[in-house]
Amino acid sequence: MENKKEQKNMTERPPVVAVMGHIDHGKSTLLDYIRKTNVTEGEAGGITQHISAYEVEHKDESGKIKKITFLDTPGHEAFSKMRERGARIADIAVLVVSAEDGVKPQTTEAFKTITVSNTPFIVAINKIDKPGADVEKTKMGLAENEIYLENYGGKVPFALISSKTGEGVDSLLSLILILAEVENFTGNTEQNAEGYLLESNLDSKRGIRATLIIKNGTLRKGMTVVSEDTICSTRIMENFLGSGTEEMTFSSPVRLVGFDKVPKAGAAFQSFQNKRDAEEAAKNWKIKNVTTYKGTGEESGKKIIPIILKADVSGSLEAIEKEIRKIKSESAEFKVVQSGVGPISESDVKGAGGNTDTIIIGFNVKTDKNAVELAENLHIKLSLFDIIYKMTEWLEVEMENRRPRIESIETTGRAKILKAFSRTKEKQILGGKVQEGLIALGETVKIVRREFEIGRGKITNLEKSKIKTGTVGEGDEFGIMIESKIEIAPGDVIESFAVMQK
Repeated sequence: MENKKEQKNMTERPPVVAVMGHIDHGKSTLLDYIRKTNVTEGEAGGITQHISAYEVEHKDESGKIKKITFLDTPGHEAFSKMRERGARIADIAVLVVSAEDGVKPQTTEAFKTITVSNTPFIVAINKIDKPGADVEKTKMGLAENEIYLENYGGKVPFALISSKTGEGVDSLLSLILILAEVENFTGNTEQNAEGYLLESNLDSKRGIRATLIIKNGTLRKGMTVVSEDTICSTRIMENFLGSGTEEMTFSSPVRLVGFDKVPKAGAAFQSFQNKRDAEEAAKNWKIKNVTTYKGTGEESGKKIIPIILKADVSGSLEAIEKEIRKIKSESAEFKVVQSGVGPISESDVKGAGGNTDTIIIGFNVKTDKNAVELAENLHIKLSLFDIIYKMTEWLEVEMENRRPRIESIETTGRAKILKAFSRTKEKQILGGKVQEGLIALGETVKIVRREFEIGRGKITNLEKSKIKTGTVGEGDEFGIMIESKIEIAPGDVIESFAVMQK
């Protein structure tokens, strides 16, 4: 009976669409055109660095207005985890490819993510208004990467668009609605809402908030949401425009404020009518999923450079940690020892424990004045960034500066002593011949007897053909004065050397 009731309440559900592709191929500009707001200018460096969700309306072929929810997943390579999450949450993916640049590494990476998640997708060939656009070449490039378009050896639907002028965008939206109809996405409004967390952050004024996508059911005021072991009431519930709402149903993005701790981006959520049931679900999840953090590096013998990391949203933390793990050296490695969402506080600096090797990094966050002063007093480096590649470039320089140097001694010259003329206290006048390299005035030399170093001395005078000189080279005979406590005899070898740091 229950199954029949569920079937009876099933209704058409708007598609949730992930927009993916290579950086600068026009994903944000496309969404900007669709929703008539400007995202690109508000993003640092013009790169989208958080997942966001937007609802739009479009008329289908019969003239009926239907909703589409778009996920704006970042195109930057560092956010591949967030892209994977976007594809998993999405019902349909739109793979944006520039008709000017063709297939790029992140195009193929996004395609793999789509195929692994078995998500139906459409290709949007963008920038067709550009003088350098070559649609046929782009189609060939896609085919070479096993992306076979309709009428081009395959079944993948595609649209030719210009996200700048809007040409072809209506056709793309119509294609999305046709594909959604074919896939027959449905949901049950009578069930308690469930879905996924897209993003979470700490608002200094309002507390911990998160953006959710409802994949089934309805979320109402008075319910309690659970994601893993985090809990939030629906007392403060907003739609994607930031307006308060009493009720939201499937495929809608919704923002909740008041989580008891920062929930994990990409995690599933459930909702409950009864708070006690919600608390029980969170408790059960914790019992089943107790994990132990595994550190890295201590066993390798490398110098560990600790990093305390703060970011505006949890998705950024994950992406940044991935980038930090890529920065490697033979003698040192970074280790994120502490991370969190929100501004850098005095307690974050105290978390360094006075270790001057620690680096504190803030990404898209502010720093408390007390934290800055404490970091300066403790000689702990604190740096803020809003573009991820600038942060990695800075960290690469820090790694080079902080890694332990391995000293090696390299022989620069070698000469055999042929004759000993005189010795006064520690000064000895000798004659010799350079066997290899250079011997120079003022150098400290090793004194070698039968292949063993027996002491060291300093060259205080050097002559060639009885004329004072600064250096003598291979094959040259010379007169030399050396200061040393060791008595040098004919047959001994002197070696000049340089201490190299690697």
